[in-house]
Amino acid sequence: MKHHLKILLLKILTLALCFQAIPSLATANYQQRYAEDLQMIRSSRLGMAAVIDFIDAHPEIFPAEKLNTNDLRLNREQRMIAWQTWQNFLDHVMFFDSLGRMYADVYLSAEEKQQKEESFFAAFACFLAQYRFAMEYIERMEKNPNMHILLNEAVPELGLEKDVYSKVKYRFLNVIRGAEFARLNVLYLYYQRTGNPLQSIIKEDIDRIWQAGKGSGPALTAQNALQVVGDLGFTAWFPVQKNVSELMGVIKVWRPGIALISERQIRELQQKLRPGDILLERREWYATNIGIPGFWTHAALYTGTPEERTRFFSGADLTDWFTEQGGRDTIDSILQVRYPDKYQLSITPQEENHPPRVIEAIAEGVSFTTLEHSAAADSLVVLRPNLSKQDIARAIIRSFQYSGRPYDFNFDFRTDSQLVCSELIYKAYEPTGESAGLSLPLSLVLDRPILSPNEIARIFDQEFDKDNRQFTMVAFLDGKEEEQKAVEADVQNFRDSWKRPKWYVWVQDMDQ
Repeated sequence: MKHHLKILLLKILTLALCFQAIPSLATANYQQRYAEDLQMIRSSRLGMAAVIDFIDAHPEIFPAEKLNTNDLRLNREQRMIAWQTWQNFLDHVMFFDSLGRMYADVYLSAEEKQQKEESFFAAFACFLAQYRFAMEYIERMEKNPNMHILLNEAVPELGLEKDVYSKVKYRFLNVIRGAEFARLNVLYLYYQRTGNPLQSIIKEDIDRIWQAGKGSGPALTAQNALQVVGDLGFTAWFPVQKNVSELMGVIKVWRPGIALISERQIRELQQKLRPGDILLERREWYATNIGIPGFWTHAALYTGTPEERTRFFSGADLTDWFTEQGGRDTIDSILQVRYPDKYQLSITPQEENHPPRVIEAIAEGVSFTTLEHSAAADSLVVLRPNLSKQDIARAIIRSFQYSGRPYDFNFDFRTDSQLVCSELIYKAYEPTGESAGLSLPLSLVLDRPILSPNEIARIFDQEFDKDNRQFTMVAFLDGKEEEQKAVEADVQNFRDSWKRPKWYVWVQDMDQ
């Protein structure tokens, strides 16, 4: 009893601090943000369903019937597929946890009736998607006795820590989860008369959970459900964490405009950069981390300004090559001729009159952005390809052709019509008959070939002591959550970074 009281008091303290620390969503852009979040809920829910479909389509790895023995033994390739599937699924679980917690807190603090109702629907939809698909996933994994052992192994290259699967099972098969579902379902019956865009998927998930025989809990009435939820909130989020870890998690999801890397550090970083440099970035608790394996979750290409490009790409041999390519004496003359509209975008000042210096694939599509925008991350490393200036010039020219293409939420490198962040790097530096390029092997994730930003970091580590290494590290700003800042770190720290757990702020305290 004392232990549970301690947890409850800790949650009350945490929520009180959160209300002070998190900017209110009751702002002019609340409805736009809410609409975007509903879309993310739908997308992540489809992502979870896609993982289940993938499992059902591969009985050679995930048996359709329960095995009574340990006969089904997997080879290395099959084990990697199982780990990748688990990592992908866990991404969605973590996303729903972060977004659901935030809206649960908004529900408790909201004064406007509409905002209170809308935040309940968002939090409940996250809760249900977690619960339903976690049970479906666990049910499938338990058909193979070996899978429990396999999924509890640490897989550094995918950011998976030891024993995470056991902890997930405990969280979602615990009777507390079922009681929470029963209680919130009663409250949903109270709110459903108001209508909400999420109601159809909420109803589907509720029905599936009841069909699974879960959700048994104390009987409640519509009259007391409001009071119970008002007193306790959504108590069964995954996972319960120690001390300020929970508070930090909530702040990190909803801290618009705040990054561990400071503006001063970005200004200093800019002085070290050259056109063609690759930026690997990490932002904590961002929905765009979903589906991307490992600690490093974003990659961008530094193109520089026209002045920087002209200064860097100088020399008689380059001038002759630019002329051969249909330009004059600069790389920008080629870009202007080949991509006039895109070139204009690349030189048009953006927020606070900063010039674009980066091209990256983000949710809005392949875009020219400022360094001040792109580098406003929590951790960042700059890698310089060990290539000739002509090869680097080819990569920058090639990157411009992808400007404006949509972001590839399917993470499929087999098509050029849509691109994900690391795919832009891969295709810009892809070896051809004319250029050496970079050797960046693809791997399969849910039957789709991809290159993750974390894999680029792993390649750097693997090649570091070799004469033909492909990259040189220029700078590493390592985010320190407990200090709420980023610090300059050395090359050994970066070499080890790809082994870090992807969701380390969560998983470090999951054993409570």
